Amino acid sequence: MAAVPKQTTMAIKSYKNQAQMLVKNYLLADPFAPYTSILGGILACKVVYDLTDLISSFYIKTYPSLTKIQRVDWNNRGISTTHAIFVSALSLYFVFWSDLFSDPHLTGLMVFRSSQLSTFGLGVSLGYFFSDLAMTLWQYPALGGIEYVIHHLLSGTAVAYSMFTGEAQLYTYMVLISEVTTPEIHLRWYLDTAGMKRSTAYLINGVVIFIGWLVLDRRLREFFCLATCSTMCTYIMIR
Repeated sequence: MAAVPKQTTMAIKSYKNQAQMLVKNYLLADPFAPYTSILGGILACKVVYDLTDLISSFYIKTYPSLTKIQRVDWNNRGISTTHAIFVSALSLYFVFWSDLFSDPHLTGLMVFRSSQLSTFGLGVSLGYFFSDLAMTLWQYPALGGIEYVIHHLLSGTAVAYSMFTGEAQLYTYMVLISEVTTPEIHLRWYLDTAGMKRSTAYLINGVVIFIGWLVLDRRLREFFCLATCSTMCTYIMIR
């Protein structure tokens, strides 16, 4: 096996160092991280869409018999499911386990706290909202009516504001925890479309959705009240 010339090795190392500097100083730097995460979210949606189409073609028997718009909806729900898993996991981490919003030793009000990771996560979510809104408008009204468009516009605006200003990120992630039930809802649609509406899996899925919403609604309301009261008390003490 021929040895790699020293000059070539040095050139490769030089390009590698330049790439690392580009990522560190620009793509992940504070001024550029939001835009990088949005672009990453949009590209991830495209990749997931294509993978869902490819995997479904090989492993789902009823997929080839679906109409064109049903296949688009099928693949689009794959994007939504992937986003829901990502953002709900990140939301649960920030709300219940991260010290970012719970550590009393950190300076500033909880409502104004943010980090590079929390901002990046919101950017990826915003990229999803852009992609899903574009898909909805492209196939309008097959994938959703005007209420779906308004929902995405309002949600995207709220996420964008929180991401760019760094304000109320805790409350934004608290709301995004509700995405934890999205995979179950999409699974219900998948089972129905695949002709498995009378199956045991369909019944179990309905029970899981009901229990999930019951527990989630109660816990979120309790935590939201506690977080709001804590923020108000801290603000009053500072004033």
